[in-house]
Amino acid sequence: MNSVPVLTVKPWRALFDEKFHVVVGNLPPTQEVTLHSLHQSEDTDYWEAFGHYVSDAQGRVTVAKHESFGGTYEGVDPMGLLASMRPIPGSRTGLRFRIKEVHTPMVVHISVYRGHLSQGFREQLALASVVTERWCMAPGVRRVDITEGGVTGTLFLPPGPGPFPGVLDMWGGGGGLVEYRSALLASHGFAAMALMYLFPDAQKAATIGFHYIENAFRLLQDHPLVASDKIALLGTSFGASVALSLAVFSETVKPICCVCISGSHVLTLKANQSIAESFKVMKEHVHKSRMDENNCIIWRDTLLPIPEDSDLKVDVGRITCPLLLVVGQDDTNWAAVESADDMTQMMERAGNSHLLTTLSYPGAGHLIEPPYGPHCRACTFVLQPGQQRVVVLWGGLTKPHAVAQEDSWEKILDFLQEHLCHSVKPHVQSRL
Repeated sequence: MNSVPVLTVKPWRALFDEKFHVVVGNLPPTQEVTLHSLHQSEDTDYWEAFGHYVSDAQGRVTVAKHESFGGTYEGVDPMGLLASMRPIPGSRTGLRFRIKEVHTPMVVHISVYRGHLSQGFREQLALASVVTERWCMAPGVRRVDITEGGVTGTLFLPPGPGPFPGVLDMWGGGGGLVEYRSALLASHGFAAMALMYLFPDAQKAATIGFHYIENAFRLLQDHPLVASDKIALLGTSFGASVALSLAVFSETVKPICCVCISGSHVLTLKANQSIAESFKVMKEHVHKSRMDENNCIIWRDTLLPIPEDSDLKVDVGRITCPLLLVVGQDDTNWAAVESADDMTQMMERAGNSHLLTTLSYPGAGHLIEPPYGPHCRACTFVLQPGQQRVVVLWGGLTKPHAVAQEDSWEKILDFLQEHLCHSVKPHVQSRL
């Protein structure tokens, strides 16, 4: 009698940034099989990944140990079934995987098929299947809408009485309110506030500027469950420029530390300046942008060459708190590599380079996010304000980009823990 294959995924319910372990047992020795993952996004698009394996002498495939010989990923890759996901054939073009509803899980169907398949999974009968859940919010994390003082954001609070170290979380030029990173930070013990500061309405956008960001920081600082003297700034892309500007130019906001991902100091946001005005430098040099062979826009040259005049950039030589830079060496959207090099030189000349830590990743692109989400090399992008749609090349190769996301996220959490929690009782992460 033939044995029935057994597929296990542990833990089947986990945080989005938590590893899982996939094992197939009860196979014949040296059996060719395909492991396949499938997810339907909140926008109803289907994403998939798959790897080709051969069972060992015991009739087992252990994804964390065994090599994938083909598929959307190759080699030993424990999280390849998530990190190499891509839209299924026939999907809409220009897609980017985004999590909008943080209170519901990302549901992923993991299946094993006989043979080495690359298409037609829906027409095949799976040998075994498991449904897994990937959550952004650990049990007990609280989500609070923020509308005070004209500020729009969402505060995520860890379980427990507090006070908790705080993080003001700012994404980039795509605008909107992106919550999932803040939800994950709260799951790791930080009171994290996702801030919306780029708005689609041009008239409203013209009124948002430096003082809006300062007000958001103070709102977080004044919350009764937040340790007012233990707050960090976290920014990605243009959000990194905002974080650097606040750390240098603000007379009242004094972050304990800053994390800047795929950012630049060339775009500045100064007191009494609006967000729209801070984009002026980029608009003046938009003629330097170019297209690749697939008509994807490349913006990185709009910030080059890096100006020598310190008045034309954020003077990071004035930063007085620890600063972590995260850089993808294949960033085709932003001059993050050149900016990081120039910031290093500025801080060395100013004598504060001891505050700087730089993480630089070969083969990683611009969109360095929490780990185990699908890599996006290019996608449709909506300019804020105005709602103009373009296709942007972000850069990066799937495997090295996934490595960068996993390594940088762990080090970002360590950095925040080191500088925010050394005198605050650390919170043990809630596992699902």
